[in-house]
Amino acid sequence: MNETLTSRRRLLQLLGGAPLLPLASSVSAAGLLAACGGSDDDAATPPAAFKSVSFSNMAAPGLAAPAAMATTSTTAVMSILYDDDSRKDVALAYQPFFVTGDLVSDGQGGQILAGGYYDIRNQPIIDASVPGQERPFFSDAPDGSSLIHIEGAKVDGVKGKPVFFVVQFEYNSRDQAGQSTYGVLPSPIAVLTLDQDQATGQLSLVKYHNVDMSGVHGLWITCGASLSPWNTHLSSEEYEPDAFTAAASAQFRAFSRNVFGDEAAANPYHYGHLPEITVHPDGTGSARKHYCLGRISHELIHVMPDERTALMGDDYTNGGLFMFVADKARDLSAGNLYVARYTETLTDTSTAAIQWIHLGHATSAEIEAMADSLKPTDIMESLTADPEDESFTKVFLDGKAAWIRLKPGMEKAAAFLETHRYANLAGGSMAFTKMEGTTLNIQDKVAYSALANIQASMIEGDAVWNARHNVAFPKTLKAGGVLAHHLGGGVKDDQGAAIDSEWVPTRSRMELMGEDIAADALGNTAHPDKIASPDNLKFSEKMRTLFIGEDSGNHVNNFLWAYNVDTKALSRILSTPAGAESTGLHAVDEVNGWTYVMSNFQHPGDWSSLHAKVKDVLDPLIDANYKDKFGAAVGYLTGAPQAVKL
Repeated sequence: MNETLTSRRRLLQLLGGAPLLPLASSVSAAGLLAACGGSDDDAATPPAAFKSVSFSNMAAPGLAAPAAMATTSTTAVMSILYDDDSRKDVALAYQPFFVTGDLVSDGQGGQILAGGYYDIRNQPIIDASVPGQERPFFSDAPDGSSLIHIEGAKVDGVKGKPVFFVVQFEYNSRDQAGQSTYGVLPSPIAVLTLDQDQATGQLSLVKYHNVDMSGVHGLWITCGASLSPWNTHLSSEEYEPDAFTAAASAQFRAFSRNVFGDEAAANPYHYGHLPEITVHPDGTGSARKHYCLGRISHELIHVMPDERTALMGDDYTNGGLFMFVADKARDLSAGNLYVARYTETLTDTSTAAIQWIHLGHATSAEIEAMADSLKPTDIMESLTADPEDESFTKVFLDGKAAWIRLKPGMEKAAAFLETHRYANLAGGSMAFTKMEGTTLNIQDKVAYSALANIQASMIEGDAVWNARHNVAFPKTLKAGGVLAHHLGGGVKDDQGAAIDSEWVPTRSRMELMGEDIAADALGNTAHPDKIASPDNLKFSEKMRTLFIGEDSGNHVNNFLWAYNVDTKALSRILSTPAGAESTGLHAVDEVNGWTYVMSNFQHPGDWSSLHAKVKDVLDPLIDANYKDKFGAAVGYLTGAPQAVKL
């Protein structure tokens, strides 16, 4: 660790320093000087205040160091600048809590399987694909996370202060026989009780609690997540099952069998919504599901500081930008749903104005009641062949043409249960491809959306592109980019009604873009020093940094990046195992004085043609590190531990 010290006081701060990421000293320099026999003049010197942070750009690992390619690795340095122009350089390190499939403490003297799957009766779901090797399923795809502090919380076994970490598990890739199990198991969510050492900030796992999902019909493919302003975990249900085809879907029938023990028991209208997890002071958690935020491919929402306005990603081809404004603060159970329509053309170089189309108002309870009682054909007709009937509207759904016609009086049911179809009918700009994570820069009133790919419905002239959506990029960019939305108030919707929020996106522009390339010597098909397929996004107000996690089939190793919105510096700060995706991102400015960047990954060694040059070397290493690719790590990015004797 390198240090630039400009005063005796800064030397003492170093000697009493922290191994994690402290952005403000909790012990005054004056107190330290007095304890060491400093003068009264020294003791009167106020401590330096935090000013800014920057990150070094670590080199991408290569085959010269295969071990680094086969695990999480970082050589990045975080530089903390103080207002007296002194600087502290902190070497970063990755600390896992566990690898899925590990047995960890349940906090009651027993053990529980990390990332394990449970049916509607909270019984483990067994992988019996290889006779004689039956074992419980566990996930290789940890994803969205939230680090939560609750005042007054007490949990047995915690010696410092309890901090709670909610982590969800998106899916399981395959069974022991090697057959795909994507989307056929109900996604679990766990609450981890962590012991936060108050001297070092180190986090250690004390208790793992699996949240009971029996009251919400189980969860469908949970992906990104965010922490609400009122300290709950806002989950997601991605790639909502199509209610028109679910009965014939082998995937959905298998999901129903694994959850309920009956292939016909699951109702597709119960999935594609927003689950919310409340953590309790004893380290347990409870779930509720909100049905009134639109049934879309929920990836990661962000609730604005008014505690009512939510901006939502839609991880879908021919997807839209959606917004929900709740009736009451801290309560997502009722409100108004909107979809964006661009009134100017959005391209890679333009800024385009937004008009918000009001899709409807509803309560979660009334939409859940509709979900229980309605079939899709009660709401609308949806055909895959042209009926040659002008009363039908041609739209594109997930890259395929469809012809739809609404049944009389079913507007509300369509808006909240067939949101993609209805938003097309209402005139929304349903043009985006894989709009994933969403986050907020409060100071500048700018929100960000990750576009994992810019292709298909976004590309002018493409077979599934529609000119009326006013999204017209000139060429495909598989590396994707980050879209910025400027926010404001006093906005009216398409009917002229005022939108009751000061946090409404009014125009969008591209903030950051990747670059497709011909395959390089390692196999990368996107520029290795630029982002590729951004997915998870989180913004740190204090660090003025947008953290970007990749879900890329274009980088041999996917990376976690730090992008300073003031200096525009882009720094690679973490590499995940080859073939893995960077997930679970959560930037935490302060918990009991300490700062963290929570980070997981999923499906290590998920090989494709991209990895032809590295697979043979890395495959045995990844197998050894991650349970023959059945496991993946849950953890956090922190500073390298340092011990100093005075």
